[in-house]
Amino acid sequence: MLAGLGRALRSGRRQLPGLLGWRDGCPPLSAPQVGLWRHAGAWRGREGAPYSTLVPSDEVTINYRHGLPVITLTLPTRSERCQFTVKPVVTTVGAFLQDVQREDKGIERAEVFAVDGSKVSDATLMEVLLMNDFKLVINNTAYSVSPPVKDKLSSEHATEMEDIKSLVHRLFVALHVEDHQIRKERELLQKLDHLKGELLPLEQMKARIMDSADAKTSRLLWVGLALMSTQGGALAWLTWWVYSWDIMEPVTYFITYGSAMAFYAYFILTKQDYIYPHAKDRQFLHFFYRKSKKQRFNVERYNKLRDDLAEAEESLRRLRQPLHLRLPIQEINDKD
Repeated sequence: MLAGLGRALRSGRRQLPGLLGWRDGCPPLSAPQVGLWRHAGAWRGREGAPYSTLVPSDEVTINYRHGLPVITLTLPTRSERCQFTVKPVVTTVGAFLQDVQREDKGIERAEVFAVDGSKVSDATLMEVLLMNDFKLVINNTAYSVSPPVKDKLSSEHATEMEDIKSLVHRLFVALHVEDHQIRKERELLQKLDHLKGELLPLEQMKARIMDSADAKTSRLLWVGLALMSTQGGALAWLTWWVYSWDIMEPVTYFITYGSAMAFYAYFILTKQDYIYPHAKDRQFLHFFYRKSKKQRFNVERYNKLRDDLAEAEESLRRLRQPLHLRLPIQEINDKD
C-alpha cells in the first residue's frame, strides 16, 4: 500500500509540473510565450497578465517580386496565408493596414510599432518602414518582422532609372493628354449647363428688380428737377412781383449756404463727393437692395454663381487653347 502511494505521488509530481510547462523540474525546450506590456510608449517583455503574444518572425515574411515588396501573413479568422503587394513610394502604413482589415473582417485592431516600442504613424510611407525591423500587431498578436536587405542602386543606375521614369511619364502624358482634355471639357460643359440653369431664374428676377430700381431712380431725378424749377420760379416771383431784390438777396444767400451744408453733410455720411452719376448709382443700389429684400432675392448666392460661371468659362477657354494649357493664369493675363 505504501509502495503504491509512493508511486502515485511520484507520478503526480511528474504530471503536475507538466501542466505548467515543466518536466522533472526543468523548463521546456520550446520558447515559452512572452507577455508584452505597453508602458510609457515602449514594449516590455514581462511575465504575468499578457497584453499580446509574440509570434516568431517567420509568420510574416517579406519578399521582393518584380521590384515590389510582397508581405505574406496569416489571417487570424480564416487561418490562411495572404499576400499583400505594396508600392513603397506611394502606399502608406495606414493604407496597408486598411487593406489587411478589409481582407479579414475579424481584425479589430491593426497597428505597427518600431523595435523600441514607439508607434509608427499611419502617414509613414512603406518605403521608410521597410528600412528597419518593426512589429506588426493584429488583434492581440504581435509579429516581429525583419525586412530583407535590398541592394542599393549605384548613382549611375539611379540616374538611368530617373531618366526612364521621366521618359515614361512624358510618353503617358503625350498618349493620354487628348483623352484628358476631352473628358475635362465634357465636365466643364456639364458644369456650365448646371450653373446656367441655376442662374436663369435669378437673372429673370434680377432683371425685374433692376427695372423697378431704375424707374424709381429716374423718377427721383425728375422730382429733384421739378423741385429746383419750382424753387427758382418762387424766388423769381418773390423778387420781381412781391418783394424787391434788396429783401430777397439775403434769402437767396441763406438758401445757397444751406445747399452747401447739405452737400457737406452728404460727404460726411457717404465719404463721397456729391457727383451726380455717383449719387444716381448710390440711389439705384439703395432701391435695388430694398426691392431684393422684399422679393427674397439672394444677392450673395447670385454673385457666387456668377463667379463660378466665369471661372468655368475661363477654364474652358484655357483648355481649348493648347498653347495656354501649361501656363499659369498670371502669365496668360500678362500676354493678353
